Amino acid sequence: MDFAPTARSVEYQERLQAFMDERVYPAERVYDEQMHAAGDPHHQPAILEELKAEAKAAGLWNLFHPHDTEWGPGLSNGEYAPLAEIMGRVHFAPEVFNCNAPDTGNMEVLELFGTEEHRERWLTPLLLGEVRSAFAMTEPDVASSDATNIAMRIERDGDEYVLNGRKWWTSNALHQNCQVMIVMGKTAPDAAPHKQQSMLVVPMDTPGITVVRGLPVFGYQDREGHAEVRFDDVRVPASAILKGEGEGFAIAQARLGPGRIHHCMRSIGAAERALELLCRRAQERVTFGKPVADNANVQDWIAEGRIEIEMIRLLAMKTAWLMDTVGNKHARTEIAAIKVAAPQVALKIIDRAIQVHGGGGVSDDFPLAMMWAHQRTLRLADGPDEVHKRTIAKFELRKNPPAGA
Repeated sequence: MDFAPTARSVEYQERLQAFMDERVYPAERVYDEQMHAAGDPHHQPAILEELKAEAKAAGLWNLFHPHDTEWGPGLSNGEYAPLAEIMGRVHFAPEVFNCNAPDTGNMEVLELFGTEEHRERWLTPLLLGEVRSAFAMTEPDVASSDATNIAMRIERDGDEYVLNGRKWWTSNALHQNCQVMIVMGKTAPDAAPHKQQSMLVVPMDTPGITVVRGLPVFGYQDREGHAEVRFDDVRVPASAILKGEGEGFAIAQARLGPGRIHHCMRSIGAAERALELLCRRAQERVTFGKPVADNANVQDWIAEGRIEIEMIRLLAMKTAWLMDTVGNKHARTEIAAIKVAAPQVALKIIDRAIQVHGGGGVSDDFPLAMMWAHQRTLRLADGPDEVHKRTIAKFELRKNPPAGA
């Protein structure tokens, strides 16, 4: 395994880090002020649009894009990993560089499985950052950790499909620029379990779509929103289908692999920032006549945090290397492992940073509370920990059958 960064990766890391230092970190306070002044948790602040224009002009755009085209540099997973980590240090930074979920996954789906019409109408504006998109898979009435449970009905009626059902945790659906959803539902309830589902491209303004509410995450209404959406006799043309009927489950697996590791890379960035904040606060605050950093338990937390971050970074890099060399399917165990490990480590370090910050740590005066809420959500998003552990366990059991088998 070769984790040595390529010259291209080093170049992009240096350019991205400089942009973060010069423009993104100083903009955090402006972002917060503009969001507060708007009084709307789903407001699109002007500073974000300014940063996006500057990032595009600087050539720091669509860094996730796996193909070397006019749209992006075509970085490998291994080359992109350090960049995602850098972006993960600020919660709004991925959108600055057009590398935010769920748009990245949706763009990959449209590129791999969309028609020319899909690409022209939706993929190009997404790559340009002109619109945003949502992904509607999870449902309130079934355990969506098992994707074969998806219950939304998608029925063919002549030259149209008709959608009926409810979705929730539809990320990005409340973003002010969201114009389209990729929706998963059942077209063939009597088919084999993994052939019942299909995915369709559905414009947000299609009659019959109702955004019922935004779901808060530990009290936070994320700017992009996590919506409950109702579909009542929603009609779209038959051309809206992606790849074909019965291909929804396969598309979901193709989509979620890269998305899961992107989340994990960003989690490492969040953990790094939390450790930095912990160290600074521990040296600034004095209790019982000495800096908090002089306490042995705090030094243990700092040392353990460094060890744990290095461990998950190595696992993330191994996973990226496997995805680049043998493909996502053969990296399935590692993808599952890092999806479990990265948010758990980030949560542990963020929690310790909160403790060192005292009352300030659970307030909005520091980014730690929001960081914790986001990382805790990642233990459920793109599949809960238990599903990924099940994948790992099944693989280990197959490798080690009982004696005599």
